[in-house]
Amino acid sequence: WYCITNTRAEFLQYSRQITLDPNTAHPQLVLSEGNTKARLKIKKQLYRYHPDRFIEWQQILSRESLTGRCYFEVELGPASATVAVTYKDISRTGGESEFGYNDRSWALENSIEFIHKSMSNTISGPRSSRIGVFLDHSAGILSFYWISKSITLLHRFQTTFTQPLYAGFSIYGCGNSLKLCELK
Repeated sequence: WYCITNTRAEFLQYSRQITLDPNTAHPQLVLSEGNTKARLKIKKQLYRYHPDRFIEWQQILSRESLTGRCYFEVELGPASATVAVTYKDISRTGGESEFGYNDRSWALENSIEFIHKSMSNTISGPRSSRIGVFLDHSAGILSFYWISKSITLLHRFQTTFTQPLYAGFSIYGCGNSLKLCELK
């Protein structure tokens, strides 16, 4: 089924509305709009302790797992951000908890660098603030796209996924935000 010439309309049939999990939110991340938007604040929020909360990096996971074939889009703010897919058991503290810098996550950082196991691949070209992510869990395919008037394949990972995956997001730069897009 999968080929590089897929259209956005073909991906939309697998669209999945996901929300952000407040129990995983770093203390500087503030959620709004029904847990579909996150903003990085200077001041830490008074969140209650939760073992799933990220402590080291300003990261958050989706509440819903990503299984089968699924597709989602995220609108990024003007500053740096990371869009990732990760196993839920990723560490919550230390350097290994950063998306892409371990064997538990696959990350698109700043819309130009793909990172897995601390190995990166940089791309060039015009950027889009909207990122599309397609996952075919059983086939082991994970693809990232720039979404504008057209859809541009940025990078495709081929691997074997051994457990359910979750969307992950990092925000850098106080005041910066990201928003999960409602797809119709």
